[in-house]
Amino acid sequence: MGRFKHISTAPVPERALIVGVDTGKGDWPLEDSLDELARLVNTADAVVVARETQRLDAPVPKTFVGSGKVEELVGIVRRMHIDIVVFDDELTPSQQANLEKAFGDPVKVIDRTALILDIFGRHATTREGRLQVQLAQLQYLLPRLRGMWSHLMGEQTRGGIGSRFGQGESQLEVDRRIVRDRISQLKHELERLETRRTTQSKARWDSGVWRVALAGYTNAGKSTLLNALTNSGVYAKDELFATLDPTTRSIDLAEGRKITLTDTVGFIQKLPTNLVESFKSTLAEVRAADLVLEVVDAGDENWRKKAEAVEGILSQIGASGIRRVLVFNKCDLLGQDELSELRGSEPQAVFVSAATSSGLAGLLHRIANEASAGDVTLTARIPYEKGMLVKMVHERCQVIREQYEDGGLLVTCKASERMAATLAPYVTEA
Repeated sequence: MGRFKHISTAPVPERALIVGVDTGKGDWPLEDSLDELARLVNTADAVVVARETQRLDAPVPKTFVGSGKVEELVGIVRRMHIDIVVFDDELTPSQQANLEKAFGDPVKVIDRTALILDIFGRHATTREGRLQVQLAQLQYLLPRLRGMWSHLMGEQTRGGIGSRFGQGESQLEVDRRIVRDRISQLKHELERLETRRTTQSKARWDSGVWRVALAGYTNAGKSTLLNALTNSGVYAKDELFATLDPTTRSIDLAEGRKITLTDTVGFIQKLPTNLVESFKSTLAEVRAADLVLEVVDAGDENWRKKAEAVEGILSQIGASGIRRVLVFNKCDLLGQDELSELRGSEPQAVFVSAATSSGLAGLLHRIANEASAGDVTLTARIPYEKGMLVKMVHERCQVIREQYEDGGLLVTCKASERMAATLAPYVTEA
């Protein structure tokens, strides 16, 4: 076998240069933002080989970073054999075109938005998730359709027969119309799926099930926490946006109440507006929740800024008024002094480690307290033929006492507002 040379067939990761501009107006330090961008690049299976920064009062309209900096970047690209240049802020279509022209083929130029859309495209698994990602990608692509038919545009400059029909421009308009039609079609399909999701959500509401949603910054450990609380096998991995599609699991609290726990897509700073709009039907699970567990990585020095980013998106989707509990995850990675300091600064928060199951009992106790905060104690006589209602009482309420009588089951329980309304016709004492 020594005569044969081993040839690897594994794909070679793209070499990336990341670029950031500090205008002094951002909420995040530039280096922290670039660190996050580097993680996004790694999630997309590329490798960051260089990073460049520039201080400007405002981005340059033509090339975002100015002609001098572009020349410097071109030199780095040539010298380090860069395949892709990633900008930390969103580029306008003209800026992207000018930069691509400066770097030349085959170097690609993308921005943070395009990178996030690519990652979402890789990780979307359900039909709804794929449709949502495709919609956001086409909305991003539409204003950037250009230059694809420049070989036909050359025909117009030479004059002669056929030069007055404007083939290139017409073809570009055809492409734009195709994209716009596809966007319209995707919106229609998503509206239909959203109607179905709303019906399912209403059914859960009518059933009296108390709903909890996990929300937070990407990679805070929400999926791992869901697995730890419900003993399920939801996909969880140490990478950004590992989970896109909402996953709902049921869980029985110690008091006997059944609740649902839903894992949702993680958030990130500078999350593209088109993406938030496209995923509104998925994020409706957060809006419909009775309680939101805002999961935070306890070991992250920037957790406050990330929590602010989450707050902004929750407000954007109309979920800012829902009761919320701050949950610090990954506490096993902190030293005792660090954990004590964090507990002192956030006394109302819950501290857990999904990886080691530490603190989960306390979290479930906190959820139970929140679920029973609006409960009323009542006694109802439920006819025996209402077997489904008896089952709902045992699943949805905290049963204090029950007695079998001739007229039915006499039960004293603590019930939520919704269950109290369901039991109202049978109440004997409140």
